[in-house]
Amino acid sequence: MYHLLKREAHLRGAPLDVCEIGVDRGQMLYFMQAAQQASRGPVAWEKWTAVDCRLRKDILAGNGYADMVESNIEFAAPKLQWRYDALILLHVLEHLNEPEAALHRLTPLVKPGGIVIGGFPVTPEPFRKWRQDKLRQMTKPFGHVSVFSPKRVREMAETCDLKVEFLSGAFFMRKKGFFLENAASWWRFNSGFGSLFPGWPGEIYWLFRKPAPAALQTREGNWQNGHFTDT
Repeated sequence: MYHLLKREAHLRGAPLDVCEIGVDRGQMLYFMQAAQQASRGPVAWEKWTAVDCRLRKDILAGNGYADMVESNIEFAAPKLQWRYDALILLHVLEHLNEPEAALHRLTPLVKPGGIVIGGFPVTPEPFRKWRQDKLRQMTKPFGHVSVFSPKRVREMAETCDLKVEFLSGAFFMRKKGFFLENAASWWRFNSGFGSLFPGWPGEIYWLFRKPAPAALQTREGNWQNGHFTDT
């Protein structure tokens, strides 16, 4: 997530306005700030809004969140004051009964030319419906109720008039305590395998872009052919 946001900020030539939906205890921004400090590069975001159906404001404030909105996206889009350069939906949509409908409601929150980034567990398409039916039979409150394959991810983007710019599995295998878990070579193998086989059972991550006019005037420059160029 950090590298996708950093790349987007670099393309735009300016820090991003970010909206993160489903923030839990605020792990995302905490990690982002640590990664930003380690990189010593320009800050990739300017504004960061948190949206969750159960805000833990004391914990979130301690992790750097200032702008917080309580809303359940299962039923309606949050009422926000701005539109955003980047919308983050990490491990959120699998908790919704109708994720495509939710994403469609959220798309207007994204500026033209902006991005939606997300990820969740993945299942090969032939087993997706079986797995989803099984989950819904034994689901618990706030549990997983929707199952995704690469095919469903692409179709979800198309349904919401978004363009898939990045889609990749995360790994071949991860196991706590495995002697290779922290080895650079194992990390490269895992990430390479995930990019080649995004439907392999594990996790899938994606970036969708909201279409923009061929030459959208912005404070950063012009949106042309999939990237920003200086005016």
